[in-house]
Amino acid sequence: MARPMTPDEMLDFLDEKPRDGYLVFTSIGPRGYPHTVPLSYFRVGTDLVMGARAGTQKLRNVERDPRVSISLEDGNSLETLRGLLIEGDARVVAAGAEVLELAREGARSRGAPESELPTEPRPGTAYIRVTPRRWISWDYSKSE
Repeated sequence: MARPMTPDEMLDFLDEKPRDGYLVFTSIGPRGYPHTVPLSYFRVGTDLVMGARAGTQKLRNVERDPRVSISLEDGNSLETLRGLLIEGDARVVAAGAEVLELAREGARSRGAPESELPTEPRPGTAYIRVTPRRWISWDYSKSE
């Protein structure tokens, strides 16, 4: 049986960027059905941030209904399976100083040196910033 991860283990798991740095992001589509897409991400505190192009369906979904879920799992056997399911409130960041701040933080998370951080965001760039409200975790490598 899997045991839950501690809060620190959950943050470490996110920072490891399992599954090549992609999570599964689910918002609520215009007809009330889940809209699920893989997205790359980075972490700012306990918030998760995903880049997107302005005007995409996922952004319209978040603007209409901020309730989202995020899942991330890693492992290739039951003995190595670990994962997270996060329910949270999302908001779109598409204008203002926060867009540049997130562009710079995203570049840092990819290892860009300070001298190469963006001085302005790319045109059409937007971000989805998710504040987690509920964390569910499992780690079969810690089975009892």
